Amino acid sequence: MQLNQLHRFAVAPMMDWTDRHCRVFHRLMTRRARLYTEMLTTGAILHGDRQRLLGFDASEHPVALQLGGSNPCDLAAAAKIGEDFGYDEINLNVGCPSDRVKDGCFGACLMAEPLLVAEGVAAMKRAVHIPVTVKCRIGIDDQDPEVALDMLARNVVAAGADALVVHARKAWLNGLSPKENRDIPPLDYDRVYRLKAALPNVLIIINGGIASLEAARVHLARVDGVMLGRAAYQDPWRLLAVDSELFGEIAPYAAMKEVFAAMMPYIERELMRGVRLHSITRHFVGAFHGVPGARAFRRHLAENGVKPGAGVNVLREAIALVGDRAVAPIAA
Repeated sequence: MQLNQLHRFAVAPMMDWTDRHCRVFHRLMTRRARLYTEMLTTGAILHGDRQRLLGFDASEHPVALQLGGSNPCDLAAAAKIGEDFGYDEINLNVGCPSDRVKDGCFGACLMAEPLLVAEGVAAMKRAVHIPVTVKCRIGIDDQDPEVALDMLARNVVAAGADALVVHARKAWLNGLSPKENRDIPPLDYDRVYRLKAALPNVLIIINGGIASLEAARVHLARVDGVMLGRAAYQDPWRLLAVDSELFGEIAPYAAMKEVFAAMMPYIERELMRGVRLHSITRHFVGAFHGVPGARAFRRHLAENGVKPGAGVNVLREAIALVGDRAVAPIAA
């Protein structure tokens, strides 16, 4: 499959959300979506418990490792480690606006350092044989998005970046919290469209505020790919329609209850390894949105899934509280 088809639809990397359990869950609903890890810093990878940080289930492919860092040598070393672990892509975070990211000189603050970002991309390209991509904002603080995004894009593409994922908002590092940065800066999809028009041979994926597959199809008329974030996580039932709606292929499962039946062996294996049930089931909160019994499902997991020694029967009991119409009742 061509690179642009591999990136036609993706679930965004989200801190504290897109861990390995979440990604296995998402993969069961769509064979085609590209999945991303939470951002991992180069320091954590180089000096931390790599198996704990980087280990993932083989079913997750295609899956990308998102890195946070700014030192080209460290980025290259971390990218090579990620490739050796089996990841299908290395993605550099140039969009996260958290205070921790600012203090570490990576994430969105790197929008002001396009040449340094390009050095990092070039170093990673020399170190690995898998695609290297960049996820950014359209600008930060008082930057002019027309200038800032163009400068970053042209430099990283010249350095060999295989694709650019653009969150179509500015990040205000001075004055807004990380949570506020997800909603308050206005979306500017047209700026991303103009970038694609200016760089027709570059793979451009759009991200930010996209809430449905219907909206994704509208964007796909103007750019190469779409990345869903909170909409995919909070309402995971949307992913059931990805393969049929965006790729013209049969979905792996027709209903969420079938997804959970397929998920059970994975959960049982993880519980045997000492993983707590809640670490997995916390990703299921929105699974039955709009279906009779959804509230009872959530309540049962919240009250019982956190108990010491909670087993897979807790999830089975919760699922039994959901009506048989366990497919999303609203349009994807």
